[in-house]
Amino acid sequence: MTLYLVILLVMGPLTFAAFWLDKRRAARAERRIPERTLHTLELFGGWAGAIAAMLLVRHKNRKVSYWFITALIAAAHVAGALWLLLR
Repeated sequence: MTLYLVILLVMGPLTFAAFWLDKRRAARAERRIPERTLHTLELFGGWAGAIAAMLLVRHKNRKVSYWFITALIAAAHVAGALWLLLR
């Protein structure tokens, strides 16, 4: 469980930064970070950082399909964490 918390503490801010950078690139009409990459960061523990960025930076917050996949990833992480805690 400690390793999982360390992963969350590293990947959350990293994913938040990736969202911020993608938003900045979008505003400047520069090359974007692919959604697949952003979802991969979420899957590897950055889901909380992604949700925070979606709410605070207001990036990808209107795209329902993106929210849906992010919600599935977050739910899987929460379910896995509960399983680890309750086993």
